[in-house]
Amino acid sequence: MHITKQNQNPNINTSFDLDESLLFWCHKCNIPLLEAQCGICREKGSKVDLSPPGDVRFASPHEKNIINDLISKSFGENPISEKLILLNKIPGEDKTDEIIVDGLHFGILRFDMKELAFKLDLMVEGACALIASRISKKLVKISSGGRHLSGKNLDGKQVIECSDDIIKGDTVLVTGKNLCGFGIAYRGSTGLKTPGQSLKIKKIGSEKVTFLPGKPRLEDVIRANAPHMKRLVKDAVNTIKGIANQEEFRETPVYVSFSGGKDSLTTLDLTRSAVKKPIKVFFANTGIEFPETVEFARRFCRENNIDLIEVNVNEAFWKNLPDFGPPAKDFRWCCKVCKLAPINSVIEECTRTGQKCLTIDGKRRYESFMRSRIAPKEENPFIPGQVSVFPIRNWRAIEVWLYIFYRKLEYNPLYDEGFERVGCWLCPAELSAEYYRFGQLHPELFMRWNEYLLNWAKDYGLEEAFIRHGFWRWKTLPPKMIRLAEELKINTKLMSKKEEFGITVTGGVSPCRTGGYTMEGNITGLLPREVQNIANILGENVFSEDLGVLLINTKDGNVRIFSSGHISVNAPGDEDARSVFENTAKQLIRIKKCTKCGVCLKVCPVNAIVLEPDLKIGKVCTRCGRCIEPCVVVKYFDRILPDFRHKNVERFSRSNTIQ
Repeated sequence: MHITKQNQNPNINTSFDLDESLLFWCHKCNIPLLEAQCGICREKGSKVDLSPPGDVRFASPHEKNIINDLISKSFGENPISEKLILLNKIPGEDKTDEIIVDGLHFGILRFDMKELAFKLDLMVEGACALIASRISKKLVKISSGGRHLSGKNLDGKQVIECSDDIIKGDTVLVTGKNLCGFGIAYRGSTGLKTPGQSLKIKKIGSEKVTFLPGKPRLEDVIRANAPHMKRLVKDAVNTIKGIANQEEFRETPVYVSFSGGKDSLTTLDLTRSAVKKPIKVFFANTGIEFPETVEFARRFCRENNIDLIEVNVNEAFWKNLPDFGPPAKDFRWCCKVCKLAPINSVIEECTRTGQKCLTIDGKRRYESFMRSRIAPKEENPFIPGQVSVFPIRNWRAIEVWLYIFYRKLEYNPLYDEGFERVGCWLCPAELSAEYYRFGQLHPELFMRWNEYLLNWAKDYGLEEAFIRHGFWRWKTLPPKMIRLAEELKINTKLMSKKEEFGITVTGGVSPCRTGGYTMEGNITGLLPREVQNIANILGENVFSEDLGVLLINTKDGNVRIFSSGHISVNAPGDEDARSVFENTAKQLIRIKKCTKCGVCLKVCPVNAIVLEPDLKIGKVCTRCGRCIEPCVVVKYFDRILPDFRHKNVERFSRSNTIQ
């Protein structure tokens, strides 16, 4: 009997806000199904439980090679080497996937952040199926009975026999009377049967679990799921067609956002099927894209006669790197500088004459927590008239791949090399497993970035291991990385470094003898002229050359900034003083760290902003605050000056709006 059952990992966060992701398995055809009935034999498949979010996909050739090598190395034989393998991404330290074979939860493939290598963790179904396939290596037979043994340590006297290839610390297959499972050997083969603690049982069960016969072909998987995919494709095409044919979009081209990845590839092909009007494809070449991605995007559009608009920002990332430092998962300044602002410039051309601009985008809800709540359609808050539609937002990765395989579309070759995402090659959101894989494929580019990171770490008193184990990818480390640092005894505290620009609070909020509350501070690295350039967004202002002071009157208080760098804020209340001080600090750092991305120019209703030669806000500024929200510098104020709030100001107003 072949059994599938729920095999939840207690360490997995199940709060992902998505509907249940269903997967079934046809035992007769040995094929995964996206709905209960098989499209070939018409029989009903068994449900396969997936740990959330359930974005299951086909294992790439590279991932299959890793799994095959790990199984062969551990057990000598590999009964799944020619089988169809599905991977289901689950939370973990880094790249972590459930391995599903023949509808069984075989194990977990994970990238170990301590050893920086892939590991295979068996599940009980996988262990039992291996035992049933008559694996002879790493095998232990025990006399004990009962499923209560899971998690228990066994005495050597309970070991009846074992294979002669077991080394201390090995994962071993455990079998007994009506039992099968796996454990960890505390001793080698020669001492395993001697009295004393000998074996830890990780998981054991009494179900009879076997691999299914047959090796399913991709063509059969496509056939079996054809009814499901036809409905999915029809809905997506109708979504695109319905919106593109609306009166406000009839006379304008349809734009497709193309990253060179699988999702945007599918979206582009669906759009070509849905509309007969001209299609324009824009591709943001950030200057740090994978070489394979740039080559693929250009070739695919050229060979398919697609109008490609390539937005090339050249060295924008490297030019802004000295000001911002390495990007991080919680400090993605590079996205706005290298991607959003340039693409917005392209879209603005479409809307300049007052027309609406329709963009078809391949974002999916299953990609991340942030995207799990994505709406079917949204308008760009920074470019009025630009509307984005997400026709595959409810698709899973396996559905995207089935579409690509059915349509025989050429796809980015990086997917066959084990990459889940094909964005920028140094992106902090990239998994460490993929980062080191990139190093194998492009050692020169890897070395350039790694040398920068090592020099940056040295400047802040951090050791090489901080970079090697990927701690640079966060500004504020999550609990899993804090635990890893403690286990590896790696210092993660950045030493203070003298910056050319800084803001410190020299006197906290205190009552003023003349009424109200004052707050004092000091600015370094800013010229009086630079301060005057930004003053209009804060309030009415005047500069006295005799006194060397700039006076700014805001709605909630007044600010005095002296040529010496001293800053003084006076306001009616203590919260007002804090708010005015922080808002002033944000505008001062904005002028110093301005990337000249141009997003603020597009949202200013009175054209008060110029960027050349330097950022300057004119007197016509109405202080509406609309240019503040999209500013990458203001957004990451806490990351650029991490000690400003925590050390100097006990509690600040969270408002970013300039009154």
